[in-house]
Amino acid sequence: MLFLTRKVGESVIINGEIEITVVEVRGKSVKLGCTFPPHASVLRRELYERIKAERELVGAPSDQPITTPNQAARRQP
Repeated sequence: MLFLTRKVGESVIINGEIEITVVEVRGKSVKLGCTFPPHASVLRRELYERIKAERELVGAPSDQPITTPNQAARRQP
């Protein structure tokens, strides 16, 4: 795991196309802003884990990426 120190207004760039910016720090809470391309899947960890568990329960293929509903709709012909 990579650990970074950033101040409000500072960013990190991932793979040249995803930008994470520290928007606000209040107590133990940090607000992040994310800019990413339409093909990127962005989910909170707890939602990702729930979807993954549901897929395993129904026997869905594990090699397919977990995407948001908007991404799935864009992929349909």
